[in-house]
Amino acid sequence: MKRSIIKKAGIALLVIFIVIQFIPTLKNTGNAAGPDDISTVTHIPGEVQQILNNSCYDCHSNKTTYPWYSRIQPVGLWLNHHIDEGKHKLNFSEFAAYKLKRQLHKLDEVVETIGEQEMPLESYTLIHKTAVLNEEQKRIVISWARQSRLQLEDTIR
Repeated sequence: MKRSIIKKAGIALLVIFIVIQFIPTLKNTGNAAGPDDISTVTHIPGEVQQILNNSCYDCHSNKTTYPWYSRIQPVGLWLNHHIDEGKHKLNFSEFAAYKLKRQLHKLDEVVETIGEQEMPLESYTLIHKTAVLNEEQKRIVISWARQSRLQLEDTIR
């Protein structure tokens, strides 16, 4: 009897796994550098842009480069939730549409989260080794974020 229950549970799980493969997921395939991109309100040096592209934009812009495994559910659903959450917290593609006070706060958060090694997330860098920031890259992004904040503050003086 116990073996029968385990077999039925296994079949049920397999059916559920197959069925969820047909759940459609919206992809984050917009334009990373649209009219409200951060580059319209502050200068982004090429080195900083490359770091942002490699380590930040998949979750914090309107364009994600999806890995092959994103087509497998529930992984695709989890990734989309993660991307939506990341864009909600900070979206570089929509940055210029933020109010100035929020822009300043978001730049402070960039400094804080990178400085405290909270970003990029370890769950992301485990699979995306090129997204891992070395100390020099962290210093470059933090310096840029601080400089950009000062530049934006000057616009209100």
